[in-house]
Amino acid sequence: MNYFLTEEQRMIVDICKEITEKKIKPVRAELDQNQVFPSEIIQEIGNADLFRLFIPEEYEGMGTGIFEVCLATEELSRGDLSVATSYAASGLGFLPILISGNKQQKEKYLPLLASGQKLAAFGLTEPEAGSDAGAIQTKAVLEGDYYVLNGTKQWITNGGEADIYTIFAMTDPKKGSRGASAFIVKKGTEGFDFGKKEDKMGIRASATRELIFNNCKIPKENMIGREGMGFLVAMKTLDQSRPAVGSQGVGLAQGALEEALAYAKVRKQFSNTISSFQAIRHMLADMATQIEAARNLVYYAAKAIDSGQKDISRLSAMSKVFASDMAMQVTTDAVQIFGGYGYMKEYPAEKMMRDAKILQIYEGTNQIQRDVIALDLVKKGF
Repeated sequence: MNYFLTEEQRMIVDICKEITEKKIKPVRAELDQNQVFPSEIIQEIGNADLFRLFIPEEYEGMGTGIFEVCLATEELSRGDLSVATSYAASGLGFLPILISGNKQQKEKYLPLLASGQKLAAFGLTEPEAGSDAGAIQTKAVLEGDYYVLNGTKQWITNGGEADIYTIFAMTDPKKGSRGASAFIVKKGTEGFDFGKKEDKMGIRASATRELIFNNCKIPKENMIGREGMGFLVAMKTLDQSRPAVGSQGVGLAQGALEEALAYAKVRKQFSNTISSFQAIRHMLADMATQIEAARNLVYYAAKAIDSGQKDISRLSAMSKVFASDMAMQVTTDAVQIFGGYGYMKEYPAEKMMRDAKILQIYEGTNQIQRDVIALDLVKKGF
């Protein structure tokens, strides 16, 4: 469909398409098999100035919005969700600085992140605090000019690979979620270490590690916003980032449909290509329709955010839950169209199906997203 992209937006898509075809697709199976972080591809993405899409011009960014980030993420996801996750997770990591950081923090960190020389990561989830983000146990205690962090973060994308981390910790546990604060923590800070790289079902090339804080001293000036604002910073960040997760679902599903369609046009059974069978044609039609519906919702949510619309939680959650559920269904159907070959690693369909599952889990499970949507409906109606 024609989404009437500007010349600049079409250029972003074309750049990402070239990276996808020339750099990602030839090595995606190897990266998945060996769980290799795609450092060289991330460097190519940085050289193409794609990290600048997240960041205003005054901090050496391109001054574009969430919509352009979604365009880039969608196209990279069409090639490999691991690469797209590593890219998007850096944006998630520095969004708290962009949203709530002070001028000095933005001037210090955003140009480095815009260049792609440094990656970021977002540290909210803990062993006992996943969907219940207000239950985090990591503590930050003020001692003179420093906050001392103690605790553990779990399943952090870009963990160990990122240089800059936005970390959420309790500064006043008695206040519950209102006692959380956000901090900038640099890799290499004394008392900050990493657990093992997780062995995952999907997105195996992306790095997922535990973050460990043991009397880690953070300067007071590294607090993002004010003390007690951490939970609000986290929720604002996720409201803006969830359409990008939706765009991952759209791109991944588009890639799966392309693979399934190409296969259906050459695979013969009963002396005919399987694309001539009505059952297969109807599957392909449903896949294409679902992708286009999700794309429309994701694009609308992204543009609503870029337009300055304030009340975006419901729309943002809808774009994430619909597109990720769609991606799981479409990749499953792609495996089915491939039949026995779809179950083999020789073809990309099984990897895409494995990768799709994480989209229903990270950045808020789809069950939580449905709760966000329903509670907003009950409170505000249509």
